[in-house]
Amino acid sequence: MEKRIQRIIEVLDSKKAENIESFDLTGKGYIVNNVVIATALNSRHSLALLTNLKEALKPEGEEFVRTEEDGDWTIVDLGDILIHIMTQAYRDKYTLEDFLTSFKEAKEEF
Repeated sequence: MEKRIQRIIEVLDSKKAENIESFDLTGKGYIVNNVVIATALNSRHSLALLTNLKEALKPEGEEFVRTEEDGDWTIVDLGDILIHIMTQAYRDKYTLEDFLTSFKEAKEEF
């Protein structure tokens, strides 16, 4: 799993995504085990990051279960990993990191 997360981060970083964060939520009762969040410079950059993820990861066997494409907030579902690519305005507005941190820090495990 760690190699997959590192590969996702590597692809996002190589295409100039900013403020990339990873959350390991294994055993915390969340819908997936891991979440990666990255900031896109703008809407076009967000969609370009999605394209680059597909081009880099599909040949390596990664299955894109579902994608929700929007320039401001794009979600990629890899089954056990969710990737959120957000513009800074959306990232500031929704503070997804705070929500995920509350799961990560939860003492009760499922």
